[in-house]
Amino acid sequence: MTILFAVATGLMFGLGVFQLLRRDMVKSAMGFYILFTAINLFFFAVGAFNGQIPAYASDSGRQATQTSDPLVQALILTAIVISFGSYAILLGLISSSARRYRTADLDTLDHLKG
Repeated sequence: MTILFAVATGLMFGLGVFQLLRRDMVKSAMGFYILFTAINLFFFAVGAFNGQIPAYASDSGRQATQTSDPLVQALILTAIVISFGSYAILLGLISSSARRYRTADLDTLDHLKG
């Protein structure tokens, strides 16, 4: 399962960087979101339990001897909220720029400098 997480995270990270470097602002924004999703998947893979005892399980009233780390769960939740807010601001900036200059292509915006 660790290999699956590593391959999925690597592919998503590579796809996100590839899309981020595109010249279309909407495709760059999608790459930004894919990159954030890859980072969240990385956090999830790092904080996964070893498969012996599930997170916060108890056996008929007894406390489990091993629990998952709540810090990783808090980091994932925080990263999701921050990525959603950053993505919303990015889409707002792209929308206002596309409305003002009537294009979402960065090559066309470079030619508007004068």
